[in-house]
Amino acid sequence: MKLVEKELGPHHIAADIGCHLFSILPPFNIGATTMGYGLGPASASAFNVPASKRSISIMGDGGFWHNGLTSGVGNAVFNQHDGVIVVVDNYYSAATGGQDIPSSRADNRSRSTKHPIVEAVKGVGAKWVRQIDRTYDVTQHARHAARGADDGGKRTEDHRRLVGMHAEQAAAREAAGRRPPPSAASASCSERFGVDEDICTGDHACIRLSGCPSLSVKPTDDPLKDNPVAAVDNTCVGCGHCGEVADAAVLCPSFYRADIVSNPTAFEARLDRIWQRVIGALQRWRAGRRVIVREQEAA
Repeated sequence: MKLVEKELGPHHIAADIGCHLFSILPPFNIGATTMGYGLGPASASAFNVPASKRSISIMGDGGFWHNGLTSGVGNAVFNQHDGVIVVVDNYYSAATGGQDIPSSRADNRSRSTKHPIVEAVKGVGAKWVRQIDRTYDVTQHARHAARGADDGGKRTEDHRRLVGMHAEQAAAREAAGRRPPPSAASASCSERFGVDEDICTGDHACIRLSGCPSLSVKPTDDPLKDNPVAAVDNTCVGCGHCGEVADAAVLCPSFYRADIVSNPTAFEARLDRIWQRVIGALQRWRAGRRVIVREQEAA
């Protein structure tokens, strides 16, 4: 949304209750109004007036089923509100502990689930509905958002993302000497991203663009750098979002990806020992070519 804002200019953005409400803080500073759980689109209805730019409202799937479908989307359709509503679909109420909701994909013996948000939105009369499944694709997001500013009719976007990854399940499998299941690749942190502090210049464009909680700063011993360098801590889940926005940050070359292998096979362990020898030899060769300046003690 910050990239679209850079291209199209600022919009009125109605926030909502949920984890995404942290966007009102730096580095994003997105969100002008907040009323209540699922009331983001309702607050945006006050801006149902002719204007050069459409208002944008955001809410999660829990807020959607709590208030958003009726007071937000339904009233927007009834009053012919020309705006954009973004729904973050986690398939469960992530903000309050992961409870099932009507759009949950899980089988529930005592609750009726598997009712898609997209179908509910279309059921109340919305005509322009877009569903985005790969939410880490920044380019696709920007393209859909820009298109929403031009197409006619009621606009609703359903952004699907699993926020609450069950990392404890993958950790239990690793502790038992088993591989994490493929579906839990992100939760098991089989991929990690890092920053080479020798290459990082400390401009922090990556932090301003992603806002990732795993991306922080740390001091550097380099006397030629005035600012602290970027760093990725162990909470990284390997989503790759920092790599997506790196293109907007003029493709920062300091980022790298590391694949973490849990419970390696004998072949993988042997291959790792070979790589360690090769990398160690290259590091020693590089260190031998460096010019080291030593201060001579006065006689």
